[in-house]
Amino acid sequence: MNFLRGVMGGQSAGPQHTEAETIQKLCDRVASSTLLDDRRNAVRALKSLSKKYRLEVGSQAMEHLTRVLQTDRSDSEIIGYALDTLYNIISNDEEEVEENSTRQSEDLGSQFTEIFIKQQENVTLLLSLLEEFDFHVRWPGVKLLTSLLKHLGPQVQQIILVSPMGVSRLMDLLADSREVIRNDGVLLLQALTRSNGAIQKIVAFENAFERLLDIITEEGNSDGGIVVEDCLILLQNLLKNNNSNQNFFKEGSYIQRMKPWFEVGDENSGWSAQKVTNLHLMLQLVRVLVSPTNPPGATSSCQKAMFQCGLLQQLCTILMATGVPADILTETINTVSEVIRGCQVNQDYFASVNAPSNPPRPAIVVLLMSMVNERQPFVLRCAVLYCFQCFLYKNQKGQGEIVSTLLPSTIDATGNSVSAGQLLCGGLFSTDSLSNWCAAVALAHALQENSTQKEQLLRVQLATSIGNPPVSLLQQCTNILSQGSKIQTRVGLLMLLCTWLSNCPIAVTHFLHNSANVPFLTGQIAENLGEEEQLVQGLCALLLGISIYFNDNSLESYMKEKLKQLIEKRIGKENFIEKLGFISKHELYSRASQKPQPNFPSPECMIFDHEFTKLVKELEGVITKAIYKSSEEDKKEEEVKKTLEQHDSIVTHYKNMIREQDLQLEELKQQISTLKCQNEQLQTAVTQQASQIQQHKDQYNLLKVQLGKDSPHHGSSNGGAQVNGIPPEEIGRLREEIEELKSNQELLRSQLAEKDSLIENLKSSQTSLDTNEATASARDSEQIAELKQELATLKSQLNSKSVEITKLQTEKQELLQKIEVFSQSVPVPGESETIVAAKATDVEGRLSALLQETKELKNEIKALSEERTAIKEQLDSSNSTIVILQNEKNQLEVNITDSKKEQDDLLVLLADQDQKILSLKHKLKELGHPDEEEDELESIDQDDEDDEDEVGNNQRDN
Repeated sequence: MNFLRGVMGGQSAGPQHTEAETIQKLCDRVASSTLLDDRRNAVRALKSLSKKYRLEVGSQAMEHLTRVLQTDRSDSEIIGYALDTLYNIISNDEEEVEENSTRQSEDLGSQFTEIFIKQQENVTLLLSLLEEFDFHVRWPGVKLLTSLLKHLGPQVQQIILVSPMGVSRLMDLLADSREVIRNDGVLLLQALTRSNGAIQKIVAFENAFERLLDIITEEGNSDGGIVVEDCLILLQNLLKNNNSNQNFFKEGSYIQRMKPWFEVGDENSGWSAQKVTNLHLMLQLVRVLVSPTNPPGATSSCQKAMFQCGLLQQLCTILMATGVPADILTETINTVSEVIRGCQVNQDYFASVNAPSNPPRPAIVVLLMSMVNERQPFVLRCAVLYCFQCFLYKNQKGQGEIVSTLLPSTIDATGNSVSAGQLLCGGLFSTDSLSNWCAAVALAHALQENSTQKEQLLRVQLATSIGNPPVSLLQQCTNILSQGSKIQTRVGLLMLLCTWLSNCPIAVTHFLHNSANVPFLTGQIAENLGEEEQLVQGLCALLLGISIYFNDNSLESYMKEKLKQLIEKRIGKENFIEKLGFISKHELYSRASQKPQPNFPSPECMIFDHEFTKLVKELEGVITKAIYKSSEEDKKEEEVKKTLEQHDSIVTHYKNMIREQDLQLEELKQQISTLKCQNEQLQTAVTQQASQIQQHKDQYNLLKVQLGKDSPHHGSSNGGAQVNGIPPEEIGRLREEIEELKSNQELLRSQLAEKDSLIENLKSSQTSLDTNEATASARDSEQIAELKQELATLKSQLNSKSVEITKLQTEKQELLQKIEVFSQSVPVPGESETIVAAKATDVEGRLSALLQETKELKNEIKALSEERTAIKEQLDSSNSTIVILQNEKNQLEVNITDSKKEQDDLLVLLADQDQKILSLKHKLKELGHPDEEEDELESIDQDDEDDEDEVGNNQRDN
């Protein structure tokens, strides 16, 4: 600060010190000073000058300030001053540009931003500084980066995008406990995510949705302040036109968290300007997720999620509430429109919503009352029309319900309630041209792509005046057209008639049945009227063309060919096509074709409907071709159509035959597969039975051979030597094998006992090892568990084998008993001998199998022993590692103790030295030594040897 006062004092002392010179001196001080305090004071002085002298400070000091950010990072105070100075240079605060114009200030900020980001390392350095928790570094860093993004957003976005962990560092700002940094972090992310899909995806996958929704909840949802508004704008940046983020938002169940935003109640108070803004943004955010421009699948899934979580119900509650501001009500209607558009479940729910009136009225009726009421605001009437259109979009059920309210059988005779159809008819024939247009378009949407309702609407009869017969709705529309009403009314009625007659030959016949309609249309088209009437002429040409193209020639006086001849005589084909082209060339046609929502700046601009533009695009070409076709071509076309119809009927017949044959083939295939399975099972059974028969034959032949040797002349002496064909040696061998199996069983049991003791030892050693080495413990415990499992398997196998051995022993005993019984008598060949021989053979087979399994068990026990040895080795190595670590720990403790001792010794030496210096000072004062030499004594703290030399010289002087 002393330096700053000197510089500023020098600035005012003489005229030669200008501001530029002062700034130059400060820059030189920042660049050359070796003391941190001097550099800090110089940067502080630059900060104070940077607001008033942006150009001078920016042009001279920017390079030095960026160098300070690199070299003095350890000092948060000077870093904060440097960041503040750079922010003052680059930012364009209106309060700080009093001397210059706003445009020049913006140019200056952009130029300094370009200089700063020319070295990409500067932006990377700024990102790394944002990791500092110090408030005086982080906050100015956030503001500076936000200002850079405002000036040159795409360039700075690209630098941050390629910077490692650049976006992740900025996301940490949302978790800062200091609200001012968190709030400015939201503004920074707003600028960062604007029009950059790649950054938007990264921010979304860095858990931005969760954090932003938490902030909105903490701030009080729609009742929150400006922070909620900033968070909502950031959410819009992340979701708008970004299908990936929208899908991530839906799958993360974040739609469910939007429901509390719209719990506003129906109080007349509490609608502050900020709340209106917040709720408006919230509604727009819902519309972003269900916008008609999104992919149909994504929109549909979001619509279903909004219905399932109750969000649509909440929006309908606001729709029917009282005391809601007009702009919020309008935006809510638009939001509900897009939530239900094309979604049958949502449309059905909306049809069931009733207004809280007495008696309750359907919400659709209440909304239509607003649409046909000319005293309602224009934007509100447009929103209601859009809502009605979305309700009927791809909703044939809803279209039928609306048309049914116009039919005589469903009209309420008491007149207590007003239906949707009555409101539409009332608007269609009212004196307000805007109501005429809206009602005509709404009724046209009730007929869109629904030939059934087009035919049903022909039944509607209207009582125009008392005493006169009723007139059909179709005839009444043409009557109003001929009366020369306003252009907006005529355009609406013509759009309704074109939609009604297209793809409906019956409606065309009804239209042509009135002899006044065709002369009226040809008269309108043939006249040379002004530009305002050209659109009506084009629509009349379209209606007449539809009457030709969809004509089924049921009326002899108005067949296709006669209508074409009429056009050629009275209008001319070229003139007719030219008038037809007036529709698509109109300036408002292209605007209406862009979006489904009727969005018009003024009522006079409401001319075209979005769905009608699609119809014009579809029919303009085919009508042109139909006009130029000759009668022979028409006949050929009719013949082709009949041929095609016949062909289609034949194809349909064959398709049905093929479908039936396919069903029969499927049934036969299933039967074949079932028979194949049964055949395979039977073949398997036959094979098994054949093998069993072969075994029995072999056994029988073997017994025959054995019994054949034992002829009758051998006598009873041979019967004692061989019992039932089994020699005594074989019986003895079997007994020995049984004894050997018993001994093997006992041996296996003893080995199992040893394994159990080994496992217990391993458990105890494992417990001690767990306290020292966690990783080895986990591995060994897994191996011990595997060993235990294998041993348990072996135990179960041995138990099963012991059961089998016991069973064989009992069978053997029974066999021996039978042998002893038969040994007393001469063997007689018969069935009993065959049974005994078969059992003996079976016993031999089982014994051999048991021997084989015993060998396998021995091999498994051997493998387990090897694994036990390996585990022991691993345990020994773990123990040795623990001993080594313990020794290193003891050695470190000894070293620490020695270091502490050395430190204590040094402290004692320093204390002695201080005492020595004090005694020398006292001696010098007693000797009357001059005070100028005290500075030399102070250097004793830096060099002990110089101190001793100086003291020796003083003593010699004494």
